[in-house]
Amino acid sequence: MAEQTEIEISAKDLPLYCPTKEVALWSSHPRVFLDIGETGHAMCPYCGTKYRLKAGEHVGHH
Repeated sequence: MAEQTEIEISAKDLPLYCPTKEVALWSSHPRVFLDIGETGHAMCPYCGTKYRLKAGEHVGHH
């Protein structure tokens, strides 16, 4: 079973997308933007990476 990764992000890291620029090219998938504003968390539908907004961080609205 593959290990799932959870990444903690801050509001300055938005807009959130996966894969991030730190992911190796050989293991990347199509870029998908994830909405973390409403719930504070999101999961990539391609690789299963979980993203969580840091405690106390707030998403600003335009």
